[in-house]
Amino acid sequence: MVDEQTIKEAIKAIVDHDEAKAVAITKNWIDTGNDPMAIMTEGFIPGIGEVGDQFGRGLLFLPGLVQSADVMKTVTDLVNEALPEKQTEKPGVVVIGTVKGDIHDIGKGIVVALLRANGMIVHDIGRDADTEKFIEEAVRVEADVIGTSTLLTTTMGHQKDLEQKLKKEGLRDKFKTIVGGAPVTARWAAKIGADAYAEDAQDSVIKIKGLIG
Repeated sequence: MVDEQTIKEAIKAIVDHDEAKAVAITKNWIDTGNDPMAIMTEGFIPGIGEVGDQFGRGLLFLPGLVQSADVMKTVTDLVNEALPEKQTEKPGVVVIGTVKGDIHDIGKGIVVALLRANGMIVHDIGRDADTEKFIEEAVRVEADVIGTSTLLTTTMGHQKDLEQKLKKEGLRDKFKTIVGGAPVTARWAAKIGADAYAEDAQDSVIKIKGLIG
């Protein structure tokens, strides 16, 4: 169990995207013989959760989010290196992209940053991506989840296309799917047969964690 002061310092280091402080906390915790995962689960993960919450409420902007995500990745790597091999769990693998006909990817980029900060392996196939590209990449990297994003009502149909093609190719049970974007709703996700709908970046992390675990 991590003491309250260390937890506060770990959270603050992530929120303030203070890499030097975060690294010092991690190394000190590990060097004194403590469980590496404890500082991650009790300190840094709540920290990145607070970052996502602040971003969602408009209290933090994209540069700060990205910097905090980078710090989170650094401490995650330190913790993983310190873990005995048997304690290292296979991270979730996510393929994500913006659908064909849509070139907007700022929101998707935020989701990618937060997912990586939470220790997931993310394969970002970019914007204006064909349905086939999503499927090919998911098969290639043995993904757990395929995420599609769109900002336009005119391109939402490609999210439905993905569900249909996965079924047609006998792959629907192999991957979980999640949809998001400004015009997308939970009702739309249910209608097309997606496994989940994400309202925003932080919700994406929560939902994808749920789909994986």
